[in-house]
Amino acid sequence: MQEQNSPPNDGNRPVWTLGDLSQALKKTVESVYDQVRVKAEVSQPKRAASGHVYFTLKDDSATLDAVCWKGVAAQLATQPEEGLEVVVTGKLTTYPGRSKYQIVVQQVELAGEGALLKQLEERRRRLMAEGLFAPERKQMIPAMPRIIGVVTSPTGAVIRDILHRLKERYPVHVLVWPVLVQGQGAAEDIAAAIRGFDHLVDHPDPAIATPDTLIIARGGGSIEDLMAFNEEVVVRAVADCRLPVISAVGHETDTTLIDHAADLRAPTPTAAAEFATPVAAEIQARINDLETRMMQRMQQKFDQSTQQVRHLERVLADPGMLMETKGQRLDLAVTGLDRSTETILARLNDRFTRLGARLQTPSHQLSAAADRLSSVERRADLAVASSIEAARGRLSRATEKLTPPAERITMANARLDLASQKLDSLITARLNHAGTRLDQSIRLLDASSFQRVLDRGFALVTTSAGAIMRSAGEHPDGTAVSLRFADGDRAASLGEKSSPPSSAQKPEPKAKPARPAGASKKDNPDQGNLF
Repeated sequence: MQEQNSPPNDGNRPVWTLGDLSQALKKTVESVYDQVRVKAEVSQPKRAASGHVYFTLKDDSATLDAVCWKGVAAQLATQPEEGLEVVVTGKLTTYPGRSKYQIVVQQVELAGEGALLKQLEERRRRLMAEGLFAPERKQMIPAMPRIIGVVTSPTGAVIRDILHRLKERYPVHVLVWPVLVQGQGAAEDIAAAIRGFDHLVDHPDPAIATPDTLIIARGGGSIEDLMAFNEEVVVRAVADCRLPVISAVGHETDTTLIDHAADLRAPTPTAAAEFATPVAAEIQARINDLETRMMQRMQQKFDQSTQQVRHLERVLADPGMLMETKGQRLDLAVTGLDRSTETILARLNDRFTRLGARLQTPSHQLSAAADRLSSVERRADLAVASSIEAARGRLSRATEKLTPPAERITMANARLDLASQKLDSLITARLNHAGTRLDQSIRLLDASSFQRVLDRGFALVTTSAGAIMRSAGEHPDGTAVSLRFADGDRAASLGEKSSPPSSAQKPEPKAKPARPAGASKKDNPDQGNLF
């Protein structure tokens, strides 16, 4: 009889090996918890050399190890960062070597908008500390671009609004690089498009069009919808781009990190088209105003020169009048001199008579008086002669100052000819300058015409109804079409659709310029398909 306290007989229960028990536990955990969502805070994230990401999920009461394999980690929309509150989706499994369980991560989401804003603010501060948003990196937006590149979705209202606004203001050639603007892979797609446009700067073929300005655009949406434009790979691509970049993501109240890295931020895609181009009508009005002002100024100069010529004609109309005036003054001077001489002689004779009447007739007094009279006459003669000589000197100097009339007229004509030559030179220079400005404007407007594209060997395909054919599969085989070349039109019909050229036929891409540390080195192998 078995005692009450003796252990039960478990001889019928199976005995597990430790390995079998670990595998059984692993199978049970993975089957029961094959798809779970866990909300927690990320701690100690680490990316191994293999590309796998390891981190710990924790809250106030527990911790859970997490692993994200390389293939999944590269496609995560939200990368694990220290202190980030997330919702992780994955399956539980065990790690028999350490008797631990862990979650294999399949997806990482932010646990609310507050966590997302916190992540964006930390990223903004880190990129700002690297100098990616520095004002000295900003470039001027060209005032009159020839070609504008647009990175956006090929469908939707954004691209239509941009093209419509450009057509209204200032028709230019537009290159559209279609990309995903939302969801998984959108950030890499946008960054590859920006780098693709940047590579055109170094393209050796001059026939390949290089944009003067780049617009990155997307319509409005929630903060999660716009996350692709906050990713570090996109921000670095914008900061490294050598083309002037205008960001136009979301509405006026939306702000993304590429707005800080771009050279100019536009509140809407339509505003981006306005910032990138002038108004052709305003340019023409400005040219007309300058032309009117130039003509008015030329007319004013001509009128002033005409008045100066007429004034000179009035002054030099009768040169003899100047001679007559000088001669009259000389006659008056000679007449006055004669009268002064006669007056002096009369006074001397009268004085001599009075003295003779007072004197008695002794011979010596008469002789002395005669001597004094002779002396006075001699002084009078000398004074008269001196006065006449002085008058003749003044007359001679006055005559020398009077330029002959013929010579004065010749000098006036020479000055008039010189003034006319200066006026002609001024008018010719102003007309040439105005003509040059007008030619530049004509060439600029002419460069905007699609005829220039045809001149480089392209053709415009239209249907018999005159509609432009934009896609190879838009119409069935056998459809009659018209091919417009630079020098005329040719009729044709659609045949079997051909496949695009193989990758072996594509030119090798040029080596990329050096990038700051941390920049993504992944290239899009299909970048060249647009060209």
